[in-house]
Amino acid sequence: SQAAGTKRRPNRPAGLVLAPTRELATQITATVQPLAAAYGLKVTTIFGGVSQSRQESALKAGVDIVVACPGRLEDLMRQKLISLDGVEVTVIDEADHMADLGFLPGVTRILAATPAGGQRLLFSATLDNGVDKLVKRFLREEVSHSVDSQNSPVAAMTHHVFHVDGAEAKRKLVHTLASGTGRRILFLRTKHQARKLARQLTEAGIPSVDLHGNLSQPARDRNLAAFTAGTARVLVATDIAARGVHVDDVELVVHCDPPAEHKAYLHRSGRTARAGRDGDVVTVVLPEQRRDTQALLRKAGIKAAPQQVSADSAEVLNLVGEIAPYQAPVVAAPAPAAPAKAGAPRRNGRPRRSGGAGQSGRSGGSGQPRRSGGTGQQHRGGADAPQTRPAGRRRASRAAGSATV
Repeated sequence: SQAAGTKRRPNRPAGLVLAPTRELATQITATVQPLAAAYGLKVTTIFGGVSQSRQESALKAGVDIVVACPGRLEDLMRQKLISLDGVEVTVIDEADHMADLGFLPGVTRILAATPAGGQRLLFSATLDNGVDKLVKRFLREEVSHSVDSQNSPVAAMTHHVFHVDGAEAKRKLVHTLASGTGRRILFLRTKHQARKLARQLTEAGIPSVDLHGNLSQPARDRNLAAFTAGTARVLVATDIAARGVHVDDVELVVHCDPPAEHKAYLHRSGRTARAGRDGDVVTVVLPEQRRDTQALLRKAGIKAAPQQVSADSAEVLNLVGEIAPYQAPVVAAPAPAAPAKAGAPRRNGRPRRSGGAGQSGRSGGSGQPRRSGGTGQQHRGGADAPQTRPAGRRRASRAAGSATV
């Protein structure tokens, strides 16, 4: 890595970390920042869904390490706002998830823009789905480090499979599971369902926030901060939060909708039982989902006897523990009504006079009605999407004279 005190070159970082999602990129930056600061190095984060101008300014001022999502990074490369020809160390995190999201072509182009002699490190739970091709092309003299078995369940995690009779029984059960005092994450398949459930729980006195791909980056940050701070006890999420989002002391994960495949089950479940702590995982299963869920759990290596339950079953109440007190929803104050503007046109197209008796009704002496208007901008989340680093294979390569980490 470039030594402290070395003059930084505008738009030419010496270190590059690629992450599949904005949340993961943000968390990596938060971890790297204090370490980099100790050596006098500057770090910046690059991803979509936010204004590009700040990222441009940071690059122009000179940075040592860039943590980036592939989409926005390629945009800046095309605009010639960043050059990767000075990168000495490149890290690809969650390479298997990059593949799942279709980012590998972009990652390939980005790696091809870095010097061939640099050090490259790749972290991945698996080496399939195109990740192996990345390894063969870009990692020289690679050394493989494996940690535990691929996609293995965590020993401190207790799994529960709750069968319910139908949609109404499921709704009541989910509300009960959400009502405890500790942090919990509820996973659903669609953005609409996540948004709707978070609103319903909040209205029921259970402070909740949602996390999904339709949220702007500021909204994602606010909701995740509320969950981390404890002002919201429940995070209702799609698979965007299944990997890379780390929040301490999540005591319960609920698969309100079982995921489509077993790796997603393990990634979702990995939000609890972290750093040596215990955690519980509940899968809520409707009658028509039983066969598929059984096959999914078998592939994931999970052994949990199904239990037929309702919201007030002893098994459920024992798992939930103490019920948190009702918390009234915070109602936003209504925006003040905008005053009528003088000279605003009537429906029939004629100008409206302002003022009472004795007033001319003219605006600025022109006698013409003034137009009012403006444009609003709506920011949407970008494709740089979202996510736990599962225990799995780790690969690294070393360039001549550099150490493998």
